[in-house]
Amino acid sequence: MAHSTKNEGEDRSVGRYRRLMLDVRRVRSELDVLKAGLARKGVDPRELDRLAEIDGRHRRLAEQRDTLRAQVKQVSKEVGRLRQAGDLEGVEARMAWSRQVGERERALAVQADEAGAELRDLLLRIPNVPAEDAPDGAGEDDNVVVRHAGPDPEAYAEHQRVPHWEVGAALGILDLERGAKVSGSMFPLFRGAGARLLRALTSWALERHADAFEEVRPPSLVRTAAMVASGQLPKFADEAYHLERDDLWAIPTAEVPLTSVAAGEILAEAELPMRLTAATPCFRREAGAAGRDTRGLIRVHEFDKVEILAYATPDQAPALLGELLERAEALVVELGLAYRVLDICTGDLGQSHARSFDIEVYAPGSGLWLEVSSVSWFSDYQARRADIRYRRRGDGKVEHVHTLNGSALAWPRIWAALVETGRQPDGTVAVPGALAPWFAGATTIGSAL
Repeated sequence: MAHSTKNEGEDRSVGRYRRLMLDVRRVRSELDVLKAGLARKGVDPRELDRLAEIDGRHRRLAEQRDTLRAQVKQVSKEVGRLRQAGDLEGVEARMAWSRQVGERERALAVQADEAGAELRDLLLRIPNVPAEDAPDGAGEDDNVVVRHAGPDPEAYAEHQRVPHWEVGAALGILDLERGAKVSGSMFPLFRGAGARLLRALTSWALERHADAFEEVRPPSLVRTAAMVASGQLPKFADEAYHLERDDLWAIPTAEVPLTSVAAGEILAEAELPMRLTAATPCFRREAGAAGRDTRGLIRVHEFDKVEILAYATPDQAPALLGELLERAEALVVELGLAYRVLDICTGDLGQSHARSFDIEVYAPGSGLWLEVSSVSWFSDYQARRADIRYRRRGDGKVEHVHTLNGSALAWPRIWAALVETGRQPDGTVAVPGALAPWFAGATTIGSAL
């Protein structure tokens, strides 16, 4: 990568906060616009008023601190001149004054730091502004189904209406009991052809993205800064696995390390869009999910997923959002699963998201639509937190990139839908043609492999 890590052209008086999430300058100049945008996500406008008040207080305290600091510095020079002139009485008077002002300056510095910490914490918690074309809505019931393909739920045969945990146990390819013995509930253990199915899905998906995406194998443990950059912290701390001894976090998605690959860098516009893909394990506590959709593979604490992610200019971002969605959707089509695409409404958008589409597949044995991919555009929200910028080709101006990502795909629910949809009358499971190269010519799971 051709880049510079220097914070060029930065207004250092506000730079620390400009790089975190919302541009704090917009709070000062476009407060009503931000209020209107964030109200679509259900954010109380008073939170923005509070943000503006804290920002104003922080700036006033910092200005007063800096004024006193400059005065103390000037007096230090005067003391030097008075000492050279032999005016010891003048030296003592100016030093006494300097001590008094220094105490006030230190008190103001503490207050400014406290206001700055309060400002930073609130900025980290204020969500991204939704895109103008995101549909309005209060919650998931208001998401818009934009496409549906494949059989209707009523069209499946009886032999397909067996839940995957029963199919998996009967074929010896899913051992939830032993997974729980090793690690606890919601940690599945795949065996034989079940494990091979996961490996096949991963290899197949990575090959499908190899035409345009650089494959990356990032670390599965990341620093706190990477979790903050992607928007996982502080909001989702309770759902993450934290290794306190090393202050590292188990990644909930490859989006986290991939977002921070270029953290603190300035990219050349010619490098954009930069497309990355990764297959990684993902770890989530699924806090609050107890008793809801916890059977089988519908909600698990560890799973494998292939991620696609891009850095882009603002002008490139809309087309890339369409490209990422098209790639994720094409995978589901190739697997022969019934699916639908949802346009996520403002009330159901994630904290970092400006625009999102979900892909759900139908699992006839579980009788559920299961989300297997979320394709999202974050505008410059994550890039500000990670300080990822690019230098424009024409005028050399430096600005933040836009980030986009998508699951392509997450495997536990795909595994479940494939096993249920592909179940044959004799109890075996048909192997999708796309995965045949990884099954040594076998066409079913349950026959000799």
